[in-house]
Amino acid sequence: MKAVMHTRHGGPSTLELRELPDPEPGPGEVLIAVRAAGVNRLDLLQRQGPGVLPGFSLPHIPGMDISGDIIGLGPGVNGRHIGDRVVVNPGVACGTCAQCTIGQDAYCSHVQIIGGNRPGGYAELVVVPATHTHVLPPGTSHVAAAALPTAYGMAWQALVVRGELRADETVLVHGGGSGVSMAAVHIARRIGARVIVTSGSDEKLAHMAQIGAHATINNRTEDVAARARELTDGTGVDLVLDHVGPALFQASLHSLRLRGRLVFCGDTTGATAAFHLPHAFHCGITLLGAGSCGFADFGAMIDFCFGDGGGIEGELEPVVDTLLPLAEAAVAHHRLESGETKGKIVLLPGNAAIRSSGQRTNPVARASKSTPAVSSSAASTASVSSIGRRIAGAIDERPRAIDERPPTAPPQPESAATPKVPTHS
Repeated sequence: MKAVMHTRHGGPSTLELRELPDPEPGPGEVLIAVRAAGVNRLDLLQRQGPGVLPGFSLPHIPGMDISGDIIGLGPGVNGRHIGDRVVVNPGVACGTCAQCTIGQDAYCSHVQIIGGNRPGGYAELVVVPATHTHVLPPGTSHVAAAALPTAYGMAWQALVVRGELRADETVLVHGGGSGVSMAAVHIARRIGARVIVTSGSDEKLAHMAQIGAHATINNRTEDVAARARELTDGTGVDLVLDHVGPALFQASLHSLRLRGRLVFCGDTTGATAAFHLPHAFHCGITLLGAGSCGFADFGAMIDFCFGDGGGIEGELEPVVDTLLPLAEAAVAHHRLESGETKGKIVLLPGNAAIRSSGQRTNPVARASKSTPAVSSSAASTASVSSIGRRIAGAIDERPRAIDERPPTAPPQPESAATPKVPTHS
């Protein structure tokens, strides 16, 4: 198979397209032909070095967000079939540590992350646990599916699991233009909440308004807290989602109503935040950390995105910034590092790709339920409006995990372990 890997830390030029042996599925695993792989900031951080995740080692194949077709079954696999079109849950808990045994698998101390500390989706083939695949409803494009796992998983954990966002509440979302922020807008609107988005770029704010933000605030030219209160008739917002870090932490606190909630899940602007304690405790502010999705939470997120989700706000449409062939992974990393993205960057292994050059690409365009599935190869030439399906529907065809319980990570066969670098390029 062809795969993009890096054998050393450094810039995007360290990413190399290699020919590697095809992996073989072990017990409880499936072999997937990767059709689309999303690019994430973790891919950049671990390429730059040192590795962020425990267990990371070189050489490494990145790629946590994977959608593709099952082409091989390992021993003991039930509930999945050759030809199933699936999206992958990248977090594989051990199932035996203290946290896993009490149902807190999101905090597993021995977690494996597909594309993080085991081979990922920057490849034509990948092996994953069958339990961590979710079947795509007919007509859902692989590109749309690959835009979901990390960004939507994080937004779901922050807004729904930890923040407990409800209909008719107002949420303030920082970092407009990022994948997490776009996912947050879609999820919050579908719940029935009002969404205010901040960014330092008027261009990004206009884009966020286009995809569903009810109001926007430029955090470089406006007083975020004052503007948030103005937009809520002086009350303040119910919830803040902050994945930016210390730069807006104090402003977030002052934007909240009495007994408001601040959910934080990122440190882009630094690892240490300082804030005024008396304001926080006198106003009864709740601070909530949000990490990765557990097995059940990930399944609920996928069900919400691909089913009707119980929401009241129309369609949920992942936004894709750029589509590129696998061989141009370095270009993808350069673009993500530029800070100019407006949505997800997606690699298409084995296929030519549209270069959207920063323009919005909507892979889940409005269509009838009869719209046929669009393969990733067809996505390279199909018009954007033809790629996708109507997500709010097909309830009986919603993707389901094979087992509702967090499964134990299967043993790693030698072929599925971190690949050995061949002596030739």
